[in-house]
Amino acid sequence: MAQFDKRNISMMMDLYEMTMANGYFASQKEPQKVVFDVFYRKNPDQGGYAIFAGLEQVIEYVENLHFDREDIAYFRSLNLFSEEFLEYLKDFRFSGDIYAFPEGTIMYPNEPIITVSAPLIDAQLIETAILTQINHQSLIATKTSRIVRAAQGRQVSDFGARRAHNMDAAVYGARAAYIGGASGTATVMAGQEFGIPVNGTMAHSWVMYFKDEYEAFRRYAEIYPDNAVLLADTYDVLHSGVPNAIRVAKKVLEPMGRRLKGIRLDSGDLAYLSKKVRKMLDDAGLTDCKIVVSNSLDEYTITSILNQGGQIDSFGVGERLITAKSDPVFGAVYKIAAVEENGVFAPRIKVSETVEKITNPGLKQVYRIYGDCGQAVADLITGPEETVDLNSPYRYIDPEKPWKNRHFENCTARKLQKPAVKDGKRITPAQSLDEIREYVKKQLDAEIWPEEQRFENPHRHYLDMSPAYYEMKMNLLDETRNMEQEV
Repeated sequence: MAQFDKRNISMMMDLYEMTMANGYFASQKEPQKVVFDVFYRKNPDQGGYAIFAGLEQVIEYVENLHFDREDIAYFRSLNLFSEEFLEYLKDFRFSGDIYAFPEGTIMYPNEPIITVSAPLIDAQLIETAILTQINHQSLIATKTSRIVRAAQGRQVSDFGARRAHNMDAAVYGARAAYIGGASGTATVMAGQEFGIPVNGTMAHSWVMYFKDEYEAFRRYAEIYPDNAVLLADTYDVLHSGVPNAIRVAKKVLEPMGRRLKGIRLDSGDLAYLSKKVRKMLDDAGLTDCKIVVSNSLDEYTITSILNQGGQIDSFGVGERLITAKSDPVFGAVYKIAAVEENGVFAPRIKVSETVEKITNPGLKQVYRIYGDCGQAVADLITGPEETVDLNSPYRYIDPEKPWKNRHFENCTARKLQKPAVKDGKRITPAQSLDEIREYVKKQLDAEIWPEEQRFENPHRHYLDMSPAYYEMKMNLLDETRNMEQEV
């Protein structure tokens, strides 16, 4: 298939989803509903939080899920599926419900960020597509948020497309980066698709093509007098690049009534060079000229540069943002939580030798608990029918210290999961990317403790349980273990 041909992304699944669906189809007399939860087990980079991103693409996927004639023919060629099942696929559409955190929600390990309630086959077929979108975009949004925090109010732009793992990763990575706080992207397709501000300067090839650096800068400034950002490190930053940029500012731009917008540095000791460049520009009367830097940056290098007094106005961050290089896997998983039995959802639990892999079973609600200062003190899991009354002290269970008697006092609660899809169709209006981005910023500025946002040994956000939910989980765990022993 040529890369420009139309793709049916409904085919984005692991084979086992199809073999299991075929098996369910052969085994079921009537469609049976199930519940699956999407959650993750640890924050990237040993951080204190993560950002939920990719929900819009999940909704688009389930609304458009279908199989074309070519897809059916391919499945037939595998010699794995019954003709009855292939006939069923011809008219297949996702018919379930999806509940999710609003996109951009600050999230924490082990809480259900998405819940799928659907016929068994429907729920099984969408597993990989959901995880692909959520894992990738949540990872990049979270990494970008850390980088933006390190920049301390300075602009951060996504320059990562050429290091992304493929074209889709570059485009959706740019979307996630904007959600995470990046001011813009160099990726034109992302700008076109999502309305993200695009920015960019020039490459070294522009300077090298003209041979003479001053001539290269002059021509660029004449063509883009209102947006002249000159790349000053092709030959020698301090003895050639910056002096030539200043000459252009004085001889070309100022006679036109324009100002040199910026200098970009893409190599060398950025802290040292930026301080030298800043003095040269200021001495030339170019105090308004910005210094933009790039070159293998992340939250740690940016922090180090600024701690050394680097005089930088804007960062272009590439490979370490778009690949989340320091911790490139976001481990969200898709686990069954309940199965419909006689019209009621019976909880299911995964038992593991690894405590962290024991799942939270059944239908559930997730609340964010806020103290009287307006900052989030914990998240709380309850049963589906429970009400959280915080007008009086509310007893909760810390699942790691269940023997302690603990209460929320003088607190408020916000329910996190909202209906997103009903009977296969979107029921909430799509948010603009700017709205999602602003929602992230609002939470980090006003709701999430600074202690949770630090890079080293961040404060841990607690996921607590109502007494009733905790008791249900423990009872189910005991029942499951007893069944195993009997076998």
